[in-house]
Amino acid sequence: MPLGRKTRASSAGAQLETHNKPSISADFGPVNGAAGLNQKQGTRYRQQADGVLYSTGSILDPTERSQQLPAWLERELLRQEPRRHSLALGDDVKLSMRKRYRADPAGTLCELKIEKMVSIDDLKQIKLAYDEFAKAGIHMLDYSEFKSVVKNCPGLKGVKESHIHQLFMKIDYTCDGKIEWHEFCTYIYLEYEAKEETLRRSKMAAFILPANIKFLKRGKPVVRIHLPSNGTVVTLRDDGVVNFWTPKLYLKSKKNMFPERSINRKQKWATDFVPMTEYNKLIIGTGSREIQFYELPSLEPCCQLSALETVPLNLDYCSTGPDECIIVYGDTQGCVNILLITSIRDKLRLWKRLPQVDNVPNISLDCAVQSPEITFIRWKVHQDWVSKVKYFQSIPAIVSSSGDEDSALVIGCIHPSTYMQEQTREMTEVSEKGKSTKVTQRATSNQTIFTIPKGVMTFDFCEKRNLLVTGGMDRLLRMWNPYVPKRPTGILKGHDAPVSYLCISSEDGHIYSVSTDKTAKIWHIKDETCLFTADPEASNIQGELSACLYSSAVKGLYIAADSLALLSLQTKPQPKGNQILSHEEPVLCCGYSEEFRQVVSCSEGSVVKVWDVETGAQMFEFGGAHGESAITCMAFDSSGRRLVTGGRDGCLKMWNFNNGQCVKIYKRDGKCAEICDCLYLTLHRNAFVISVGWDHRIDIYLDSKEETPYNERPKPSWQDDVRNGHKVDILCIAQCTPHLLATGSYDGEIIVWNVVSERILSRFQTPQATPQQSSSYPVQCTNVLSLIFLKTRAFVPELSSSAWLVSSDTEGYVHFWSVLNGGKFITSFQASQHQQAIMKLALTQDDSMLFTADHVGFIYVYDVKQYALGPDQNPPEKVNFWRAHISSITSLKIIDKDQFLLTSSLDFSVRLWSIHGEFIGTFGQHESWSIDTPASWKHPAVPSEILIDPLSMPSQPILDRETNLSDVLDSVETKNKKSELDVLIDESDPTSILKDNESAQSNSRCV
Repeated sequence: MPLGRKTRASSAGAQLETHNKPSISADFGPVNGAAGLNQKQGTRYRQQADGVLYSTGSILDPTERSQQLPAWLERELLRQEPRRHSLALGDDVKLSMRKRYRADPAGTLCELKIEKMVSIDDLKQIKLAYDEFAKAGIHMLDYSEFKSVVKNCPGLKGVKESHIHQLFMKIDYTCDGKIEWHEFCTYIYLEYEAKEETLRRSKMAAFILPANIKFLKRGKPVVRIHLPSNGTVVTLRDDGVVNFWTPKLYLKSKKNMFPERSINRKQKWATDFVPMTEYNKLIIGTGSREIQFYELPSLEPCCQLSALETVPLNLDYCSTGPDECIIVYGDTQGCVNILLITSIRDKLRLWKRLPQVDNVPNISLDCAVQSPEITFIRWKVHQDWVSKVKYFQSIPAIVSSSGDEDSALVIGCIHPSTYMQEQTREMTEVSEKGKSTKVTQRATSNQTIFTIPKGVMTFDFCEKRNLLVTGGMDRLLRMWNPYVPKRPTGILKGHDAPVSYLCISSEDGHIYSVSTDKTAKIWHIKDETCLFTADPEASNIQGELSACLYSSAVKGLYIAADSLALLSLQTKPQPKGNQILSHEEPVLCCGYSEEFRQVVSCSEGSVVKVWDVETGAQMFEFGGAHGESAITCMAFDSSGRRLVTGGRDGCLKMWNFNNGQCVKIYKRDGKCAEICDCLYLTLHRNAFVISVGWDHRIDIYLDSKEETPYNERPKPSWQDDVRNGHKVDILCIAQCTPHLLATGSYDGEIIVWNVVSERILSRFQTPQATPQQSSSYPVQCTNVLSLIFLKTRAFVPELSSSAWLVSSDTEGYVHFWSVLNGGKFITSFQASQHQQAIMKLALTQDDSMLFTADHVGFIYVYDVKQYALGPDQNPPEKVNFWRAHISSITSLKIIDKDQFLLTSSLDFSVRLWSIHGEFIGTFGQHESWSIDTPASWKHPAVPSEILIDPLSMPSQPILDRETNLSDVLDSVETKNKKSELDVLIDESDPTSILKDNESAQSNSRCV
């Protein structure tokens, strides 16, 4: 019977059938990771004449083979077959039968898992087979019975027996040798659920709460926020005050653009502004029907266009060519006004010399448009005030919006049509001064009108995705195809107040929106779902909303109310250059399951990933293993089918890691301290999970196959551990069959335990480095970072006085200890070339080669077969060394009968090496490898980030040599003498100099 929650198992079959999909994994997208198993939606499988199943999108036919097969595989196939000038009959079948791969868009080759082939019809067929066995009184099937059931399924007849056997072992994680129907159904359902969660997690986005807030002095509201290309945030208040901020909202400078007027004159007010980055100008629209130009960054007045027809409510600017631009503004009459200016630099220079009005050079719009370099166009577009206007050069067209339903959003041209007199009509409008003016309406063929209930307050357009999004008073976000105005392609619901701002971020596929109640939301474009909501209570944004701006450069959303706030996105760490990442967080541990030939890695973000060691492809992933806490250690059970993880939350969890099912939780009562290391120990017929950590105790949990509680408590602590055990944090643990256990602590103490008697066998104190040995002194404490037993020497009478135990410390030393007769220190040597802490140790099966990994990513290999048999004085021979990572190595495992080396690091990567240090690849890379084909390995290449890291550079004796003042003075004096001699040679006769030298030499001989 499986351990864990029974409720999930009983309802799994019904859950699966309600999805009603042709395949259990039909909706799965790519697994998070470059080497994930990419499965297209709706993929069906067809059976070939040779009886092998293929995905319809990945058959290795001759026309596609060159695009799908990696270069190393084609080279290997050509090497194995004799060269021919023609194709023989059956070559394609032979090639595809050589090994069944599926090629995904990322270029990864991976064998199809049987779990991904199971359809609903297959599931029903398996259920009927179980029912038939149940009639005969058989409720649990062994492997042979299970294999016959699977092979009788119509969609699974061509599956390899090895795949069926692996699936059986994954479901039978307790090694009972039999599985029930609900166990099979639970496994498939939980894998489906975990992969859906992986997809959701890969799409997640969030703001950092609370927001970074800069409180503003009481005054007029901010009308607009802009972030020009120079990285300075610019804000404009209603009263004309311009503020310059750093991206993190530190005030740099400010200036009032509208000086105080006399009591009899009305004070100006600003409506909008836009920067002219190419010309270092700032354009401000005012309530006095003006468009003003200011110099940047001094904000000195340049000129202004006055006597506009109405107040410019919204401004937009775009450079359309060399010394050309377009200025667009919407007004209170629902008109879109367009200024097309050529020779803009000369024109601004000319206007700057004109007579001043209120200390600003002034020209009226009527006078300005008389110049041939200026074209003014005014379109009557809306029946209400223009709420927003923007020119999109990529279309090219002007998009404007208003609160009028019948003309809520309009996409229109700039210039009138060729037959303007036939297609346009003039209208008479009354301006604010009571003067009648004529405005022109676009022809129907020159504009696209969107009718939207309650109008539009804001919009954005993305050419890359061909997406238009609108928001307004009805609190809905509508997604449109800009060429289809009749019906939106999607509607996003969630805001409780009118939507006043939105922005499309094409690079991450998100929409950012803000409503008038200061609630900010992040939406996923493809899924049309809300990913995150930041309400004002959580963000601490108070007051009335006045302006917003999303910046992709800053990765944040600026919101202006009573304060200026920045909601920063929680960004994932980006790889440096071409660095390949296995996880999105530092990898704290990894291990190898020989049973499934899989690598399992765990990260600081509590994510567990399962990799195929044969190809490097990611097989599975599940997150939130320990909630928000990091996974600090891991171990496999004796069968290799279950995974034990320990976390900073102080608890251990046991998993069926192939589908993410938690089958047991091991935890102390009350508050738990961080777990630093754990192992799985088999003693006689009993099995135990043992952990050590910050609580200074050894916690032992019984792993029984009998029915036990889901939450397990530890056995009572050993009396010797309570009285004489460690007094500080225990950092590492190691075992030696049958009954020895060693623990190392933060203060450098090592204790060897007899597990049977539960007593201390011996204890040691790590020797501290002397000032001559260590580059940093005085040394206060030396931590024990790793422990490992020399198991081939243990309990051998002839080697009773030799070293059985090896430890490493923070000073880069490796120490060897004798364990019996109270134990003693044998010898030690400096293992790290850079005097860095030795983080991990590993030994080959015959204990001949010791692998050490240090804090900066170097791996050193030493021959210790004959070392520490007595008090050796000379260090062991260094056989090999190389740099595997650019950060501290967190795991070092020798796998597959001493053929390969597995490493993980804080640099977010998990890597595979040959035992000789040849680089095979990084788990998560785009290209797959074949572990048995050296041609597919990355060797002789190394990870790019290692090549450019300063510590990887070869040592230069001249640069490394220390120089003092006397050396410098001596070198200067020598150079001066040489220069004097050179001058003497130039000014003298060369032959005479030679004669003088010869005479001097003969005199010296005589002396």
